[in-house]
Amino acid sequence: MSGDVACGNRSKHISRRSFLAGTGSILGVAALGSHTAAASIGDGARVPALVIGTGYGGSVAALRLAQAGVDVHMIEMGMAWDTPGADGKIFANTTSPDGRSYWLRTKTKQPLSNFLGFQIDRDIPRYTGILDAEEFGGITVYQGRGVGGGSLVNGGMAVTPKRENFAAILPSVDAEEMYGTYYPRANAGLGVGTIDPAWFDTTDCYQYARVGRKHAQRSGFPFVFVPTVYDWDYMEREAAGTVPRSALAGEILYGNNYGKKSLRKTYIAQLEATGRVTISPLHKVTSVAPASGGGYTVVIDQLNSSGDTTATKTVTADRVFFAAGSVGTSKLLVTLKATGALPNLNNEIGKSWGDNGNVMCGRANHLWDPTGSLQSAIPTGGIDNWTAGGAFAEVAPLPTGIETWASFYLSITKNPNRAEFSWNAATGKVDLSWQTAWKQPSINAAKTIFDKINAKEGTIYRTDLFGVYKIWGDHLTYHPLGGAVLNKATDNYGRLAGYPGLYVIDGALVPGNTSVNPFVTITALAERNIEKIIATDL
Repeated sequence: MSGDVACGNRSKHISRRSFLAGTGSILGVAALGSHTAAASIGDGARVPALVIGTGYGGSVAALRLAQAGVDVHMIEMGMAWDTPGADGKIFANTTSPDGRSYWLRTKTKQPLSNFLGFQIDRDIPRYTGILDAEEFGGITVYQGRGVGGGSLVNGGMAVTPKRENFAAILPSVDAEEMYGTYYPRANAGLGVGTIDPAWFDTTDCYQYARVGRKHAQRSGFPFVFVPTVYDWDYMEREAAGTVPRSALAGEILYGNNYGKKSLRKTYIAQLEATGRVTISPLHKVTSVAPASGGGYTVVIDQLNSSGDTTATKTVTADRVFFAAGSVGTSKLLVTLKATGALPNLNNEIGKSWGDNGNVMCGRANHLWDPTGSLQSAIPTGGIDNWTAGGAFAEVAPLPTGIETWASFYLSITKNPNRAEFSWNAATGKVDLSWQTAWKQPSINAAKTIFDKINAKEGTIYRTDLFGVYKIWGDHLTYHPLGGAVLNKATDNYGRLAGYPGLYVIDGALVPGNTSVNPFVTITALAERNIEKIIATDL
């Protein structure tokens, strides 16, 4: 099944031809239908706390509420991801996407759409897969779907922003508290660790990152090791051939089967152990409104693995925590305000949304500077030019199983542009005002790094990754932020104005940019906010 399969110490790399050919729909829908739901909330139920979403903010809230003695029910639109498919793996491989890979699409929409002149997207069965490539007018937003949210599909780079940058990220939050208490708490809860530099210097699977380091340093840029949530002991055993490969089998974009510490292995494992939290996968909240007897009436659709609604349930919750991710929370709140379910939400709802300045590019290296055919899917290094040029660039893998002589990067940049979610009465949907042209500041910032490296190394940009003769991946974001911003749409702890007992506790609170990968900041902010809410509201 996978492009780079390993059992014990046996490993087989894919060929260039098989990578380019792809596999489309190796797994049929029937084989995929074996996933089981962890729980199913009952129609008419009453719950003390309902958490919408199981990503970083929602998992923090549920764990801390449970530890405080509160019974919690979590609603998750995606699947539980607890049952292997026909290949014996829970998650599909990056180089051979199947129905497990995408949320209700019939064709993949890979961040890299092209490779060596070939279009690499493939037909797949429609299924409630793990990665949602949600398309708006000017941008595609990649989001995780399943119990664990974005932690299932991200690269695991667990970066705490530099303290001097924090005031620009969350100006109403006490930096001393965050760096003294909540960032350390988040890093501990997430299981953050760093690579052994000596192993990094010698292992084949990080040759691509060592090339990235060499080129950065020769052009005068600082190269920094980045903490991650990967089990480094496991990765070293992967490299030694003593355990099934995971990061070294290219597993990242559509989930990682072994070594990555997603929320399922950290916060969610802890909250399940309390016995006070239940989770309903394949459930989608469609309405939240004040209930006549107090609390809130919540309407929830139950879905099947084709995305069809099979039942609609109405429950009552004393408190509701919006944790459906920046896009999910923002779309839901904008809808509830516009349609009259929560008309008193303030006019900041839907505003100050940003893409964390994400932009991608590749560089073509010289033939004498190979990046390696075996590349760990977990990035662990970055080029920091934030102060001088407004860019922090991950040295990212291209885990194709073949030598590409390419360096690939995901940049996070200081992009001031902010979009707004708004209700479209004609379509009955929420629109986002982002424009692709707004990526230009991100491209300019990334160029402060890569133009200089190309000039120094005598190299050029790759033009075959994002279309025909297109250099910049300016069409996407992995890091949606904002839409219900702290101390604007909410108070300074995420309480929604006008509605006691309603809270936002996810990336929607962060106004558009974190200067680095955002999930540690989202987790730390949730730890701060839920501590205050438990102390004062319960």
